[in-house]
Amino acid sequence: MHAPDGFLTAGTAVATGAISATTIGIVLRTGQKNLSERQIPLAGASAAFLFAAQMVNFPVAAGTTGHLVGGALAAVLLGPSLGTLVLTTIVVVQALLFADGGITALGYNVLNMAIVTSLGGYGAYRLALAVLPRSRTSHAAAAGVAGTVSVLASAVAFSLEWLFGASAPIPFDTVFASVVGIHIPIAVAEGAITAAVVGSILASRPDLVPRAAADGSAGADSGRPTKPIAPVVAVGLVVAMALAAVVSQFAATDPDGLERAALANGIEAGAAWYDDLPLADYAVSGIGNPTLSLAVAGGAGVLVTVIVGLGLTAALRSTAESSPSPTRRLVSTR
Repeated sequence: MHAPDGFLTAGTAVATGAISATTIGIVLRTGQKNLSERQIPLAGASAAFLFAAQMVNFPVAAGTTGHLVGGALAAVLLGPSLGTLVLTTIVVVQALLFADGGITALGYNVLNMAIVTSLGGYGAYRLALAVLPRSRTSHAAAAGVAGTVSVLASAVAFSLEWLFGASAPIPFDTVFASVVGIHIPIAVAEGAITAAVVGSILASRPDLVPRAAADGSAGADSGRPTKPIAPVVAVGLVVAMALAAVVSQFAATDPDGLERAALANGIEAGAAWYDDLPLADYAVSGIGNPTLSLAVAGGAGVLVTVIVGLGLTAALRSTAESSPSPTRRLVSTR
């Protein structure tokens, strides 16, 4: 779903930028209120893992690939506010360092890939839980539904943006049918991966799925605060590095869903790609060996996302702790 610069009109880029900035501002305030200290390292590890997972494209149809977006997964594990911030961090890092998604397109890329997938995915997760029996299996299944819905919602969001900001004379119904249709198998794959990851976490560390711990589905000891976070973070970072440096070498190279739809319908006519960024196309210009170049670029991306993710959440936590509560303000004025 990474759209390059020029996919939509400048006015649409500005409008979606304003919507995304406003939403992120609200999310920052909400996340600040609910952010616990143990979530800081989890947010950093999640950002690194999802960045690396997005490097691994897999075939979903003839000539079309997809990759995990992870908005719903991040929201299920971290909450909708922190999940949105983690995905926003990834999208911004990808655009600024890797030329993966345009810089002027950040407004609609953040909206489609971070906000819609995380908030929309979490809404689908809660709705699914409301009709399923209380159990670990239900939480995994609900997460799978959330993953599927999040990708379809993202595809619909882009189609609606095209309705108001088309950069080429392609009818809305054509774009909608193509973009959403191509993303159906990608959405199913996203749902399956999300369900599998959440199910695995519930089997080993149920305390890391907040809703399952809160409603008792995860077991009697799921909310025990003494369970160490460090081993989980360490494993997450090792897996992220392995995905970025090793598994990504075997990623499918065919166009992803949005790119395939664009090529099929002429949407890419006004698009612009830039290759002068530090790690454009996930490669290091000074390294001639493509395997090593990809590994170094992927590893650098993992490090950057974990540092930014940790820094952002730590800053939010610090700001929340330093801000006087309403009760303190009331007392101090007397």
